[in-house]
Amino acid sequence: MSAATPHPDGPMPSAPAAAQHAFVTLVTNADYALGARALIRSIRLTRTPADIVVLYTGGVDTAALEPLTEFDCRLIETELLPLSDEFNARHQRRNVHEKAPFTKGRKPDFHSPLDNFCKLRLWQLVEYERCVFIDADAIVLRNIDKLFVYPEFSAAPNVYESLADFHRLNSGVFVAKPSLATYENMLAALDAPGAFWPRTDQTFLQSFFPDWHGLPATMNMLQYVWFNLPALWDWRSIGVLHYQYEKPWEKDHPRADVLRPLIELWHAYLTGENIPDITKLENPARPGAGAS
Repeated sequence: MSAATPHPDGPMPSAPAAAQHAFVTLVTNADYALGARALIRSIRLTRTPADIVVLYTGGVDTAALEPLTEFDCRLIETELLPLSDEFNARHQRRNVHEKAPFTKGRKPDFHSPLDNFCKLRLWQLVEYERCVFIDADAIVLRNIDKLFVYPEFSAAPNVYESLADFHRLNSGVFVAKPSLATYENMLAALDAPGAFWPRTDQTFLQSFFPDWHGLPATMNMLQYVWFNLPALWDWRSIGVLHYQYEKPWEKDHPRADVLRPLIELWHAYLTGENIPDITKLENPARPGAGAS
């Protein structure tokens, strides 16, 4: 099968590829379509020559996707992965949240674990040499095209509470080399008898790529670092800001007050109005700052 031919079970593109590399995100509902709007604007402002690809599922209606068309991105409709009924039952929202509850933060009501596995569709985008996946609840603060020269599989650590987090990856940003053979191998490993992935694609990807290459934490700066590990926060070095757990478009979420500067920044990228100079933003207060 040539690179220009869609995989029979794969995403169906709205337009041909125009570059060798692509930033890819996933939209599974209207909330993430809103998130993708801020993300894509932020990527475009970096003046990257790479394509921007939006994988979207049937859970998104045309009206929610319409605002994305102004950014000249490829909208590619896709389906949930062809997995067994047993796998799907094990990974329903209720089962995942009961067996592996989120104790560090709150997931919004729209969180649907099965949707997360659609990220693996990226490996079917064989028209590209390299792809950088970015979750739709993130924004890019400076040009990060250098990530396209990183090897597969590269991801940043899931650090947001303590240094002990550095041994786990976060799948909100990763570098991959599309390959139909890799995709098929992934499906076989993913749907192995009795397999259960408590953090869905994140747990699976760390298992499938046990020797994953570490990106700097600044390439996927998780918002909880702002108040948990302020000494790690430096606006001048952050490439991607990722709003894990509560989302910036939610009204009055439990962390809204402490995260107010980050929420206001996200809204600036959403609207395109009053986007600040990142280098002039104030870092969070560091423990002991100002002490002699």
